[in-house]
Amino acid sequence: MAQLVLTVVGDDRAGLVNALAQAVSGAGGNWEQSELAELAGAFAGIVLVTVPDDRVDELTGALQSLDGLLRVTVHGGVGSTLAGDEAGSERPDTLSFTVLGNDRPGIVRDVTTAIAAHALSIDAFRSRTLEAPMAGGTLFEASVSVSVPRGVDAEAITAALEALAGEIQVDLTVG
Repeated sequence: MAQLVLTVVGDDRAGLVNALAQAVSGAGGNWEQSELAELAGAFAGIVLVTVPDDRVDELTGALQSLDGLLRVTVHGGVGSTLAGDEAGSERPDTLSFTVLGNDRPGIVRDVTTAIAAHALSIDAFRSRTLEAPMAGGTLFEASVSVSVPRGVDAEAITAALEALAGEIQVDLTVG
């Protein structure tokens, strides 16, 4: 089975997910995992599908036929193991944290710079802005999960993130 990662974007309207699901299913594919959202009138997302090796071209063609409804880009998956894994090696631990503070430009840049400085890989990054209850204004909230390889000091990473939170005046919750 081939693993394919699909990135999709289009003008938001009813039936987009169904059209994509029909194309995947029609080629004998299985919808494994997805993150889909409406953002400022656009529909965007990423989907992991598996499809029999001999039907990849069929699926790719079906996805191209969605042009005008959705723009779909197909990326080949790296398989069921982490890239670079050797037989018997262990998967990294996950460090999850939430950032919450007054919205301002640069928060994502600052947080991701701290993550990159420790050579960590982001597994998930979800963010949103919301109205601040009672105080007025806009809050920024992000939930982040990063892979921490075995042997890397998670406490040092946590300390760096806590120091950053103080500098950019956001609350950091590690969990």
